[in-house]
Amino acid sequence: MFICSWFLNRVILYTGMGSGLGFLLLLLACFWLYKVFKKRMERIHRKKFFKRNGGLLLKQQTNEGTLEKTKIFPAKELEVATDYFNENRILGDGGQGTVYKGMLADGKIVPIKKSKLVEENQLEQFINEVAILSQINHRNVVRLLGCCLETEVPLLVYEFMPNGTLYNLIHDRNNEFSFPWNMRLKIAADIAGALAYLHSASSVAIYHRDIKSSNLLLDEKYVVKVSDFGTSKFIAADQTHLTTLVKGTFGYLDPEYFNSSKFTEKSDVYSFGVVLVELLSGQRPISVDEEEEERGLATRFRTCIEQNCLDTILDPQVLEEGRKEEVIFVAKLAHRCLNLKGITRPTMKEVATELENFRMCLMPTIVEDESEDVRVFEDICTTISDNEHTWTGR
Repeated sequence: MFICSWFLNRVILYTGMGSGLGFLLLLLACFWLYKVFKKRMERIHRKKFFKRNGGLLLKQQTNEGTLEKTKIFPAKELEVATDYFNENRILGDGGQGTVYKGMLADGKIVPIKKSKLVEENQLEQFINEVAILSQINHRNVVRLLGCCLETEVPLLVYEFMPNGTLYNLIHDRNNEFSFPWNMRLKIAADIAGALAYLHSASSVAIYHRDIKSSNLLLDEKYVVKVSDFGTSKFIAADQTHLTTLVKGTFGYLDPEYFNSSKFTEKSDVYSFGVVLVELLSGQRPISVDEEEEERGLATRFRTCIEQNCLDTILDPQVLEEGRKEEVIFVAKLAHRCLNLKGITRPTMKEVATELENFRMCLMPTIVEDESEDVRVFEDICTTISDNEHTWTGR
């Protein structure tokens, strides 16, 4: 009787252990199958997204040699780089997408832009944008390092700009960095040069369509670079304007474009004019001061020019450091850029040339014989009468 009971207990024990082990093995098998299925579905989704986001076209262009410098990043690398797009990594959030701070496998710090959903009819345009940005070689345009098309929305990887935006440099009252007049002049000339390049010197003309101080970034040496081409458009040689839904940022929008929906190269000129006035005045494009009769900086600036009271709107540091003729020259140029009629505004190429020539004529040089170029620079420097504006500075 005892032996039978012992044997029965052993049978029950081994049966239970076997059942438990079998159930555990079944769970492990199910888990393994789930992981395999999940990875397979991820591969399918990534292939689907890659194709939908124009990856095949991008590969074709890469094979043709037009995108040799553009790296196609795998999704996993960028997910790890941003800690799976952790909210704590967000550098900025705009209408075109969210920018995260990431660290690549080689330790390089990069901003990674996660785009908004892209419609299928815009995919070819998106790929063209990647292609053109990859070919742009200008020291004052932020460089595109690569992209990823294996995710639901495209990801763009740019060079990192450690000193933030021009907007913060101008308007952050807690910023202890000195922003001298000669640096403002150089930044203005560099921005103008980059826009002139986009309009007329790149392989395909580009209208930026969202020039503002928060889209102008500063590298480790405070060299300014144009960024955020999310709303930019490529212009055929025979086109004079684009008819589009009005997009841009209030305070920088060309009034002519706002009223007609026709965007021309002079619309970028107007936006640049607002940035130029920000550099001169230190004031925001839209005032939050309830005592201001006119909230728009561009309108207030035009009024000051026309009423001969320029010094009332200038940044105190500009008044202190800038020589009268220098500041008036830049103010007059800004005033021309902000003309309400686009046809009377200068082109960006003209603006860039005037600013660069003016900066050159301010450089101390020793010239033995007076060349034609030197006479031109001297003419530029002497075109402004000291009696045209009231002044409290030097």
